[in-house]
Amino acid sequence: MKEIRLHEGELNVMELLWSNKALAARDISKIIKEYIGWEKNTTYTVIKRLIDKGAITREDPGFICRANISKKKVQEIETQALLDQMYNGSLTNFLSSYLAIQKLSGTELYELEKILQKNGRR
Repeated sequence: MKEIRLHEGELNVMELLWSNKALAARDISKIIKEYIGWEKNTTYTVIKRLIDKGAITREDPGFICRANISKKKVQEIETQALLDQMYNGSLTNFLSSYLAIQKLSGTELYELEKILQKNGRR
């Protein structure tokens, strides 16, 4: 599968699909209208863009939409893009920068140590 990059508006639609597995486009439109305020045409345009990108598939009858990419995969792609764009692809540079400005609690430090130990044993 090619790398699929999504913008914030597209992520709104994807969140609905990740939570609900499958939804009719009309239902997506109603939910988005209620929570975000988009008109039906805007939502349908975003759905079409997501279909064109391969992020969702459409089934008839009923224009049923399903996610074609997992949330985890999108997180991986977007995290790597952020690292590449802002930190020259370096996780170390990101962590150094983040930890210099963000105070971690004892619990957060403990959890981070567990993650590092777990991933260091591969």
